[in-house]
Amino acid sequence: MSSSSETADAPRRSPTRSAPPAILADKQNERDHRELRIDKVGVRGLRFPIQIRDKAHAVQNTVATIGLYVDLPKEFKGTHMSRFIEVLNAHGGIVHVENIPDILHAMRRRLHAETAHLEMEFPFFLEKRAPVTRQMGVMDYTARFDAAACGKEIDFVLTVKAAVTTLCPCSKAISRYGAHNQRGEVTVAMRSRQAVWIEDVISIIEASASSELYSLLKRQDEKAVTERAYENPVFVEDLVRNVALRLNAHPDVTWYKVEAENQESIHNHNAYACIEKG
Repeated sequence: MSSSSETADAPRRSPTRSAPPAILADKQNERDHRELRIDKVGVRGLRFPIQIRDKAHAVQNTVATIGLYVDLPKEFKGTHMSRFIEVLNAHGGIVHVENIPDILHAMRRRLHAETAHLEMEFPFFLEKRAPVTRQMGVMDYTARFDAAACGKEIDFVLTVKAAVTTLCPCSKAISRYGAHNQRGEVTVAMRSRQAVWIEDVISIIEASASSELYSLLKRQDEKAVTERAYENPVFVEDLVRNVALRLNAHPDVTWYKVEAENQESIHNHNAYACIEKG
């Protein structure tokens, strides 16, 4: 038998066919019978590059730790976590402050939610000259955005944290030599009619303390800062009141919460004060 006849008599092979895609269970869309609505569900702790407007350079690049959340109706078992990242990536490699409302509304649509929340916390940097030698240094602060969308309404809260020096008025009044001082941290959370510069909030905080802080000080600068603090003693109570007075005078600020915490230098506890408007 010739090779051609062998080929003719060989069984024919069917063309290769791909198996139909498996249907994957969607557990999140299953009904939940506990009848409990969830206020916020989503992803947290995501690090992402963002751009922030600043007064000196127009734009500052930094990295934020981001949280994205929506509400979940009582009838659904879970939400689709991957969709939060898809929404964030769809707005480009860098999140701009101006597109926060777009991100919130996109989350509501993509996840079929009534409300959406976005939080981002990031380091904010300022160049700052020493008071006497004028040598330049870089100071870091912490800023935070908390935004929420419900329907067409957007709620936006700016939070700024800045460290300062405070000198104890009581210690100065009763001591023959010097007075104890400490580093304090002031946190200002605020709502406003129009956007307020992060730098302006930092200036309000630093002007309310015994002295502001610097990253670079020579001896002449250290002398000036020490004497400035001694001439301007403030309790933690004075600190929050000073900040509150300046915020009350700001035409655009509608609500605020001011907190101050001093890391006491002669006690084993911290001193704390808080004022909230509204």
